[in-house]
Amino acid sequence: MSGRGQDFVRQLPDSAHHFGRSVGFLRRIHIDPFLMLVLIVLTLFGLMVLYSGSGQDEAMVRRQIVFYVVGYSVMFSAAQLDMSTLRRWAPWFYAVGVVLLVLIFVVGVGAKGAKRWISLGFFRFQPSEILKLAVPITVAAYFATRVIPPRPKNIFWCLVIIGLPSVLILKQPDLGTSILIAASGLIGLFLAGIRWRYIFGSLIAILASLWPMWHFVMKDYQKRRVLTMLDPEADKLGAGWNIIQSKTAIGSGGIYGKGWLNGTQSQLDFLPESHTDFIIAVLAEEFGLIGVMFLLTMYLLIVGRGLTIAWNAQNLFNRILAGSITLTFFVYVFVNIGMVTGLLPVVGVPLPLVSLGGTSIVTLLTGFGILMAIATEKKKVTT
Repeated sequence: MSGRGQDFVRQLPDSAHHFGRSVGFLRRIHIDPFLMLVLIVLTLFGLMVLYSGSGQDEAMVRRQIVFYVVGYSVMFSAAQLDMSTLRRWAPWFYAVGVVLLVLIFVVGVGAKGAKRWISLGFFRFQPSEILKLAVPITVAAYFATRVIPPRPKNIFWCLVIIGLPSVLILKQPDLGTSILIAASGLIGLFLAGIRWRYIFGSLIAILASLWPMWHFVMKDYQKRRVLTMLDPEADKLGAGWNIIQSKTAIGSGGIYGKGWLNGTQSQLDFLPESHTDFIIAVLAEEFGLIGVMFLLTMYLLIVGRGLTIAWNAQNLFNRILAGSITLTFFVYVFVNIGMVTGLLPVVGVPLPLVSLGGTSIVTLLTGFGILMAIATEKKKVTT
């Protein structure tokens, strides 16, 4: 063997050793290496798509990078959390979130017909983002000290915990966030082992309430969204425009796509909201089916790792919380892709970690930090 070849062979053990040391270091600072790697890949890919979807707006991309830096910093901090402390503080966390939601109706800042933000002068934040974590944490803490499977009175109080912030957010109005927060709590209730007869009973009640909701509860713009989903061609230049353009962009991408920055629907401004809720249409047009499959693979890897952490969790609180965070993340992805492809009504849900976002990115990454804290707690008990 030549000298160069021998050098290569000698370097292999050192490389493996360095890799092992790096993984060991990440675990010592409570970072899950696999989850971290997938999140970084998704972040970089998301920035590429955002640069294109924003019309090559460098200022917007720089702002997104700042959000990521803040989000990852908060994620590292959340990964150091002691879960028993988090469980004790859950009611206070929830109460602060609800109080802030009520304050919106007094001192909130409005935009585009909605009142969802509180201004601190230099920064506006959306209190409903706090509830995206506070609700699943509180539901998990509630069932951690109750009899499992839940009894009817426990189910009732759980529904109160879920319903109060959901209704307040619906009043802002913010239907998409209200649905996501309700879903995060209901997933926790499901993971607590609620009996199937209650689940089937709830489904029957929901089906029975559809007709009165349509006629007495839903507002005109909400009805238009449902009708647009069923027949976007009925109002091509109005309510149906977004769906028609997004379908055109997705279909025109084919298998391999038109190439980065070469999408006609997005670059020529045919596709509205191309840097926020409809950004996956930009991705599909420019990266094709292969790009979409890559994105879905990243999401499935995150969900798979999250469910593994939930499965191996040490106690009921950790298991319910890890499962709720993971499955709610899956619901985010499902709802966004469903509405962009016309399978669900448009309810204003961004594509996780890809769409332009501030507090939503920080909230998602904080959730992943809690997942890492749960995984770390498992290792501490094992060792």
